[in-house]
Amino acid sequence: QALAQAGSAARGATAHVSLEPCAHHGRTPPCADALIAAGIARAVIPIEDPDPRVSGRGIARLRAAGIEVCLGAEAGAARQAQAGFLSRVLRGRPHLTLKLALSLDGRIATASGESRWITGAAARRLVHAERARNDAVMIGAGTALADDPELTVRGIGIGWQPVRVVLDSRLALDPGCRLGQGARTVPLWLCHTPDAPPARRAVWADAGAVLVECAASAGGQVDVGDALRNLAAAGLTRVFCEGGGTVAASLLRAGLVDELVAFSAGRVIGAEGRAGVAGLGLDRLAGAPGFRLVELRDTGGDVLHRWMAGG
Repeated sequence: QALAQAGSAARGATAHVSLEPCAHHGRTPPCADALIAAGIARAVIPIEDPDPRVSGRGIARLRAAGIEVCLGAEAGAARQAQAGFLSRVLRGRPHLTLKLALSLDGRIATASGESRWITGAAARRLVHAERARNDAVMIGAGTALADDPELTVRGIGIGWQPVRVVLDSRLALDPGCRLGQGARTVPLWLCHTPDAPPARRAVWADAGAVLVECAASAGGQVDVGDALRNLAAAGLTRVFCEGGGTVAASLLRAGLVDELVAFSAGRVIGAEGRAGVAGLGLDRLAGAPGFRLVELRDTGGDVLHRWMAGG
């Protein structure tokens, strides 16, 4: 698109890209060939593409055509921008962001399950922006049953919707829920175990959902690691998880949380409220998952704090 808009102005120009131009036929022809055909004189490339179909071949093709290649500029920023793609290629799973909306004492709901709304309108709007940054929004069956959410991006002008993913081991959700009602217009993928009854599979397939069979955990639930591997195999690179405490704990225990976005509200609910993260089975502080702070700001009276894995 950039080359088409530049037209003849691209000849002799410098092209700045965020990843090594591909050298294979995928959904589109090779980008390296397009740059060569456009007649650019120089390419500024921050990082090589780790995809074995490319991995240096795009750079070699440009150099063979007489194009000067500047490699390594803004490599850190490029890796951050390409985190989802790189995770899918190098680790076989999407980049996963876990979202928590918490009271000051780490609760996501009262004892009765009431949670609307712990945080304010500004924080909720930012959650929609986070959804729009990802390929998929993921929750567990418990959250789907309790909240009956739509999981769509609203209030932000985008021309598409992320995939809605629900971890539902036996496909117990009712297709009459909001997610089911919109399955033919907004993608809905249900991750289930081999034990899901054939009748439930048929009902959900008729409703328009995509069924993703995953391995079962020791407790009979969907194995979150296998679910993420299946999502990556289907092409997803970034997943935004808005699940409850049980799903959050399973992801943290498995070391699958790359980024944690928490919204803290100025409320105190108390010990009888529902914890933001279920039990992790820790007996030593050294075993607690660690994260490093990368962003902290006020969001309409609530506090947004963003953390990256590896603290």
